[in-house]
Amino acid sequence: MNQQLNLVTLGVEDLEASRQFYSHGLGWTPLLDLDEIVFYQIGKGLALALFPLADLGTDTGHPATAGTPFTLAQNLGSPAEVDVAVQRARAAGATVLKEPQRAAFGGYHGYFADPDGHRWEVCHNPGWSVADDGTVTLTAVEAADAED
Repeated sequence: MNQQLNLVTLGVEDLEASRQFYSHGLGWTPLLDLDEIVFYQIGKGLALALFPLADLGTDTGHPATAGTPFTLAQNLGSPAEVDVAVQRARAAGATVLKEPQRAAFGGYHGYFADPDGHRWEVCHNPGWSVADDGTVTLTAVEAADAED
């Protein structure tokens, strides 16, 4: 099996509410928007799907339950961009779990939950970079480096 990820599917209680949150609230453009599922392009070769929770359970053959034992994250170019992203999410109806602040890893971050409780970290990590070919480079950041 190749070491790659192409699609993250979030099981959602109310597809229309989630569609409104991501498309209108956060301003994301759907890649494909159908009555029963919505897809968003979120990176090179990577998409996010919103799919009704009950349908996800049926599709997998096992009940799907709400709740998020993981986080999704987005790395932005500056602490100011983090502040704007968290404010936009709040205005769209997200629950802010952690106001933007300096992070233990030396960067800057905040957390919010979408209407179904899926947790998003919005951060600025100056040690994170992505090459034109999509290769991620991650280096340790000293707290003083994050002040920029």
